[in-house]
Amino acid sequence: MATGDAEPSQLTKWDPGLTERFFAVTRPLLKRYFRSEVRGLENIPAGGALLVSNHSGGMLPMDVPILAADFYEHHGYDRPIYTLSHDMLMVGPTGEFFRKIGYISANHENADRALRSGGLVVVFPGGDYDVYRPTFSENVIDFGGRTGYIKAALNAGVPIVPTVGIGGQETQIFLSRGTWLAERLGPIARLARTKILPVSFGFPFGLSLVVPPNIPLPSKIVMQVLPPIDIVAEFGEDPDIDEVDAHVRRVMQRALDELATERRLPILG
Repeated sequence: MATGDAEPSQLTKWDPGLTERFFAVTRPLLKRYFRSEVRGLENIPAGGALLVSNHSGGMLPMDVPILAADFYEHHGYDRPIYTLSHDMLMVGPTGEFFRKIGYISANHENADRALRSGGLVVVFPGGDYDVYRPTFSENVIDFGGRTGYIKAALNAGVPIVPTVGIGGQETQIFLSRGTWLAERLGPIARLARTKILPVSFGFPFGLSLVVPPNIPLPSKIVMQVLPPIDIVAEFGEDPDIDEVDAHVRRVMQRALDELATERRLPILG
């Protein structure tokens, strides 16, 4: 998660009425187009919890809408899902809309406030590094060495709820993160504040270098919510952060491997 000035007002922007109307429209699309399925919702505890997930789908990831659609359908709209997001999502004409359906800027202050308020907070530690992982490595949990999510859970005194998704990297063919290309471009990439320039292939534009964004293919997407991890109970009052991170990723990798064994064909699932 990035650091920066928190905006307490972002948490108060959540609009349960608008969120309910939004998912009333999008839920049928997610269920029919992506044949979406979320398992293990009973593993989400009451009170604040940090849901840690792999991230899939490139510029148009479906993990949050799919998870939120099923969560709200089963648990109602009394408890918000906050998603820690890149600041770019918070600006422009759509920024206010995203804030109203639960997206908040990804910084430690916002995460702490949201967790302490009793909200379910979704974080993708791997960020853009993860969401653009090559399709041929789609079933690998890789956060790029980022461990800030553990400190966020410890600071707020909440459990980590590991979650994995499969199918999102089949919505198009992700060929490369393009780290090599970003390095070659040097000052241009630094101006854009990026270390990756992903290369993908999809419909209708074919080869895409970040843009134009191809339309996601109708890949079957399945998400699995795993039992919560109480860091202090399992690792003590002063846990080794790297040890906790390795454990979380190991639990997630095991679950992702199990989902992968169920999959028979790309896209079709």
